[in-house]
Amino acid sequence: MSLKEKIESDLKEAMKAKETVKVSCLRLVKASIKNKEIDVRGILDDNQVIVILSTFAKQRKESIEQFKKGGRDDLVRQEESELAVIEGYLPKQLSEKELEEFVVRAIAATGAKDPKEVGKVMKAVMPKIAGRADGKRINAIVLKKLTA
Repeated sequence: MSLKEKIESDLKEAMKAKETVKVSCLRLVKASIKNKEIDVRGILDDNQVIVILSTFAKQRKESIEQFKKGGRDDLVRQEESELAVIEGYLPKQLSEKELEEFVVRAIAATGAKDPKEVGKVMKAVMPKIAGRADGKRINAIVLKKLTA
């Protein structure tokens, strides 16, 4: 079963169980997947769906941060519950050590030597990691390795 099919199946189950947060969140994800399929004129594979889910997770994390600054605890709870639903479909996040291994290999493959070449390394690392780590974490490790 593909990730897209699992999301559709879970949406039906959530509707039957009257889980409003999960239903609204999965409907939004399903609509985004459908829009992307229309844009590319084809069916998305699991990696493309993971990219969409990662974007949603990043948006939720940023919203949580902003709502905490604004003192909106009710919206923080809502965003956290949506984030939990989305993260249920994302692959397990990589540890710092695993990320460093990917970055070291990418630096060796690209021949990057200084911080000006961060983009080249990021371009090599990101497709291999696909939703298993946040871009900010990866960027920080790349910068650390290139400045060391």
